[in-house]
Amino acid sequence: MLDIEECERARVRRDRRFDGLFFSGVRTTRIYCRPVCPVRPAKAANVMFYPSAAAAELAGFRPCLRCRPEAAPFSPAWKGTRTTVERALRLIADSALDHGSVETLADRLGIGSRHLSRLFQMHLGASPVQVAQTTRVQRAKRLLDETDLTMSEIAVRAGFGSLRRFNTVFAEVYRRPPTQIRRARKPSAT
Repeated sequence: MLDIEECERARVRRDRRFDGLFFSGVRTTRIYCRPVCPVRPAKAANVMFYPSAAAAELAGFRPCLRCRPEAAPFSPAWKGTRTTVERALRLIADSALDHGSVETLADRLGIGSRHLSRLFQMHLGASPVQVAQTTRVQRAKRLLDETDLTMSEIAVRAGFGSLRRFNTVFAEVYRRPPTQIRRARKPSAT
């Protein structure tokens, strides 16, 4: 819920602390702005406040060309290329690279595979394939700890193409085979 008086004070003062937290629409111009907009503030009687740019647009306002509301903090444009990486991470978590390629993932994101790899290196210090492999190993470890599934079932559910690949990658990461980790989890019956 927006406090109208607080929003008005922030708008008139161009308070950066409120940037991205609300948008002001001016009835006379039908334009909406960020609280930090450099134009001369409109009369308070002509201003309405909205919690999001989408709400202002739904009310019939268009974005200001000076303060560019689409670039407000926490918007996709403000986050820049990190938004693309976050979308890719969500797709990888949903198994996008378990049965597809980096090229297919990049196509889904609307960019080239080389550019996607550069963005991953820049933001995460790892390639999309390395991130997917880590995600699969973590998924497998959780299944090892929380279920009594067979190793073959864990390999498939975690997204590995084969039991052999699962065992190899798991041993590389944990420096021991998955069976040893499972045995350590279960108390001995003797």
